[in-house]
Amino acid sequence: MPEIEWTVDGIAPRIETFLDPLLDAADFDLDYDIFAVNGRDEAIGPEIAVDFDGGDAGLLLKNRAEVLLALEQLTLEALRVPHHDRYRLIFDVDDYRLVRIEELCRTAEAAADRVKRTGGRFEFRPMTSRERRIIHLALRHEREVTTHSEGTPPRRYTIVEPSKGRPA
Repeated sequence: MPEIEWTVDGIAPRIETFLDPLLDAADFDLDYDIFAVNGRDEAIGPEIAVDFDGGDAGLLLKNRAEVLLALEQLTLEALRVPHHDRYRLIFDVDDYRLVRIEELCRTAEAAADRVKRTGGRFEFRPMTSRERRIIHLALRHEREVTTHSEGTPPRRYTIVEPSKGRPA
């Protein structure tokens, strides 16, 4: 299996080869644009976005973007993207998921501030592995707090708590 080239020119043809017949078979009224996502923390990603629009774009966002996430997952599987690289590609509609990443980063920082101030722990609601990963990475440089996940999917959640051996 050749290594994936994480550029628009490198991955767009592979995405199109899989996605175009799938969208046609499903009879979706959708168009999409594949572009590089600039200005992001490389560890948090993503690097490449597939942004959908068209008459059925709203359908992709129903039930917390269930269909959008399913299309993304199917594409990642079809392209045989290794688990450790899956954060590099994101499917989106009207920046719904890119805004969510920013929101998660801000919420993680607020949780860390609260934990440092109170000395208690903060539990996030259950979320996807990708969202939990964003919380962990957003706080990776915080010396006074630590993060870990507990529970089993789909009820797995992230906890922020004071670092052991350091005052909160």
